[in-house]
Amino acid sequence: MRKAGIVGVAESDLGKTPHLTVLSQQALAAKAALDEAGLTKHDVDGLFTAGGWGWAPTMMLAEYLGIQPSFTDSTNIGGASFEAHVGHAAAAIEAGLIDVALITYGSTQKTGGGRARPRTAALTGQYDQPYGALTPVTSYALAAMRHMHEYGTTSEQLAEVAVAARRWAALNPRAYRRDPLTVADVLASPLVSDPLHKLDCCLVTDGGGAIVVVAEDRFPDVATKPVRVLGHGETHTHNSIMSMPDLTVTGAARSGPAALRGAGVDLADIDVAEIYDSFTITVLLTLESLGFCKPGEAGDFVSGGRIAPGGEFPMNTNGGGLSYTHPGMYGIFLLIEAVRQLRGECGDRQVPGAELALVHGTGGVLSATATCVLSA
Repeated sequence: MRKAGIVGVAESDLGKTPHLTVLSQQALAAKAALDEAGLTKHDVDGLFTAGGWGWAPTMMLAEYLGIQPSFTDSTNIGGASFEAHVGHAAAAIEAGLIDVALITYGSTQKTGGGRARPRTAALTGQYDQPYGALTPVTSYALAAMRHMHEYGTTSEQLAEVAVAARRWAALNPRAYRRDPLTVADVLASPLVSDPLHKLDCCLVTDGGGAIVVVAEDRFPDVATKPVRVLGHGETHTHNSIMSMPDLTVTGAARSGPAALRGAGVDLADIDVAEIYDSFTITVLLTLESLGFCKPGEAGDFVSGGRIAPGGEFPMNTNGGGLSYTHPGMYGIFLLIEAVRQLRGECGDRQVPGAELALVHGTGGVLSATATCVLSA
């Protein structure tokens, strides 16, 4: 059975990019990722993308890029889509359906008005949206409040996640926010949806990214050292927050073990973790659901600088969605950072000896999860 490896990764311009469109964001990132791999668009036979920017997004993107793929996938499970795409691409490669997969994402949400722009009411949102719920922060706030109620988790522990992310971002020249941040700063920022403050919430930026996945029999043709896709798992448990089976347990409890089983490794083997941080509470729920700690223990797990640079659990080493970038669907950037860590390319923020990474995406309102295990 042919295995798959990631051989090219790249971002486009990040931050505020009024000179770029959703499609040009993806074209820039795709060209850079393919160039890095020593491949061209003519090598691509599998195309993967997701986003709310158009009907049939893979068809629109393929036309723009000048690609006619033999395998196409526009699975959209929010920010977890790209971890799912890596798994789907690896499966298609193992089945012999494709040789070279291109996965992209692009967004202009910052220049397009951010989250404040009007949204179409969800068909299943009749029990929350009419009552003033802000999507998605109110949903995450409900989960945070429940976690506090059940386990005594504090706002200070949530803030530790944001502070650690900022310390990693200070080591990343491409991070959007790099100025020092303290727990007191997070708690002093405006309350957006109780108990989440502004600095518990991810950035709103523009940006794009791309990943190239190839079959192992093409490894001799590429210009980089492949990062192998060892395992993958995915699930979705609900759409609206009112239907979440348990506000403190996410689908990571299923997708994480599935990815680890596929990889044949344990959590203790992981050297670096890239965990979706749309909000600080997302990280606590994910760490517990994946099994890195027991239910109710994530607040203590992240405290005392444990997930910050120099801590014993290096996590979100590019600064995360809280400080590096978050153009709506962040999952592709988790994969880009993990690949660079495993290739030893991260300079001041490099995790020494990183050989095994766990990458975990979350989508919707804690609705979907997808986990990948990658190896140097």
